[in-house]
Amino acid sequence: MPPRTTGLSMKLDKALEIALATDSGRVRNHNEDSVAGDASLGLVVLADGMGGYHAGEVASAVAVTRIFQEARDGLKTLVPGQVDHVSGLHYESLILSDAIRLANEEVYELATQRKEYRGMGTTIVVALFFDNQLTCAHAGDSRMYAYSEGNLERLTEDHSVVREFINTGMYSEDEARATFNPSLVTRALGADKELQVEIQEKKVTPGEVYMVCSDGLTNMLGDDRIREVLGSPLDLEACARELVEQANKSGGEDNISIALIRVVSEYKAEEDWQTKMIHWFNR
Repeated sequence: MPPRTTGLSMKLDKALEIALATDSGRVRNHNEDSVAGDASLGLVVLADGMGGYHAGEVASAVAVTRIFQEARDGLKTLVPGQVDHVSGLHYESLILSDAIRLANEEVYELATQRKEYRGMGTTIVVALFFDNQLTCAHAGDSRMYAYSEGNLERLTEDHSVVREFINTGMYSEDEARATFNPSLVTRALGADKELQVEIQEKKVTPGEVYMVCSDGLTNMLGDDRIREVLGSPLDLEACARELVEQANKSGGEDNISIALIRVVSEYKAEEDWQTKMIHWFNR
């Protein structure tokens, strides 16, 4: 069991700035994406739904709501920054993994119990900022990027048919996209009883900007254009709106959703006496 205490404050709402934007695009008549963020929790969740008439938006909304609920409850009394010796991951990452597992079960059950939801699912990207750290958990082809001082780094690898063929070395990215359906994913929340989620952790530095997005953005804009917008003097909300506008100008062939997170300052967890005692006994 993870060590727990009370009275912790990381002042995340002062250390993080979050801007969200979502749009149906120029082709689709409704939006199946869901995106939410809470700076006080250090949590951002983005889902790109799929399957059936309006079922995609049900899948994405259920996933985002359930993950937020489970993560909020799990983090409430958790001692920040503690590592599970079995998995090697922080307990925060395990809480995210469990939250996504429960969301997957809920969406899967809805899809199997109700005819109108049959076949629905959703990609998922979850970003959690804690104790000067970041955990990113994802499944599908929605992505997370890190931007700093003109450099744009993609943190996630697509779980898609196109990526599988690129990884064989037989196709370039352009060739694979021209040959295979770029929308076919190999992992999706709700598609099966169990979901393999990719989890990674990294240290975070003030001044960095992180972007979580659906493929409605990245299929329309290349890295160079994204880098240009993120490096502009626009404020964070204006950057998010500009990226949506540029994706629409490039065709807007899918729903477009973006979450931008700027790390304003360090957010090392403040420890109360109970936490210090736990750390002392765990040494």
